[in-house]
Amino acid sequence: MLDQTRRDPLRTGCCIVGGGPAGMMLGYLLARAGVDVAVLEKHADFFRDFRGDTIHPSTLELMYELGILSDFLKLPHQEVRELKATFGNAEFGFADFRHVPTHCKFIALMPQWDFLNFLAERSCRYPGFRILMQTEATDLIEESGAVVGVRANSPDGRIEVRAPLVIGCDGRHSVIRSKAGMEVENLGAPMDVLWFRVSRLPSDPDDTMGKFEAGRILVAINRGDYWQCGYVIPKGSFDDLRRGDIAQFRQRLAQSMPMFGERVGEVASWDQVKLLTVAVDRLKRWYRRGLICIGDAAHAMSPIGGVGINLAVQDAVAAANILSDPLRAGAVSEAELARVQKRREFPTRMIQGGQLLVQKRVITGLLANQGEIKPPLLVKLFMAFPVLRRIPARILGVGVRPEHIRTLERARAPQPA
Repeated sequence: MLDQTRRDPLRTGCCIVGGGPAGMMLGYLLARAGVDVAVLEKHADFFRDFRGDTIHPSTLELMYELGILSDFLKLPHQEVRELKATFGNAEFGFADFRHVPTHCKFIALMPQWDFLNFLAERSCRYPGFRILMQTEATDLIEESGAVVGVRANSPDGRIEVRAPLVIGCDGRHSVIRSKAGMEVENLGAPMDVLWFRVSRLPSDPDDTMGKFEAGRILVAINRGDYWQCGYVIPKGSFDDLRRGDIAQFRQRLAQSMPMFGERVGEVASWDQVKLLTVAVDRLKRWYRRGLICIGDAAHAMSPIGGVGINLAVQDAVAAANILSDPLRAGAVSEAELARVQKRREFPTRMIQGGQLLVQKRVITGLLANQGEIKPPLLVKLFMAFPVLRRIPARILGVGVRPEHIRTLERARAPQPA
């Protein structure tokens, strides 16, 4: 059971704000390394629909290094070994994961809440780990120019959590980075994404698919008994679209994905369509005395490539590798926080640069185009030379500067489940 015991004030070795992929992985690694850690999660559970659900080979490799991969893969999931798309009338594969240098040569599609619950259950086996659900950080506690804790609203009222280090893992709308006055560099995004579900039939193909057409882009992700669909629209256009008849939207879906047929009628109203407002940004400086941000709180990613979860997890591993020893000693210097940013800023910039390039060269043109489109040169090369599909698979599946588990298990051995 997740611990919701209140101490007022609560003192811990590290306070992590946000129970997403970065926060839960970091909490697990620090507790495993013998650090007392408290994770504050504002919701009552991890169940949120249409969150990122792609667990890439790099993250699965970390599970292998931790010795928990086999248990993790017992959870319901789908395995994607190749990504395919249709550009105009041309169908092609653009990422082949069967050759990536990891134990798992596939992307695992798994509901994010299952991933987070798995990490929470593993973390709770360590005596130094505590997670406070329904506990929302509202402000920072500062003394002598340093952050020394957070104030939060909990089921028992307002509480204080004090720690030598606060780590903001509370996403792209981070309260922590806002309260810290950190400067955000907005890199721009020309699109938003509408998420919805359509049921899947046994006769449907297994592949996760993308359809790139003049004026619209549709992605369909195989989730077993349903398709999780993402419909890309120009930035800020949802209100205009929503003022129209939902039947017109269903018609567009049927045109883009004829195999759905009458199943598009399952999208009965706009209430079944969730808007993801796409943002691409990053902090100029991720840290200050007593505080650092990682994951989306430090750098919001475009959904292009589905790498957000995995980049956040990589941040968590790097932070644990660098900070676990200082945290056990009870003090973390700004120089050590700077090492985390230096380690992770380069891969962040590289991945965001690639996403911005795709946005500029592909997405913007397609959404504005109302005529016939032709496959670009890169698509033609993927079609002609399948070996080239290993390159995007390596970039998406393994990433730039992949992290590895360097922390030792110093806490008491976990109890059996």
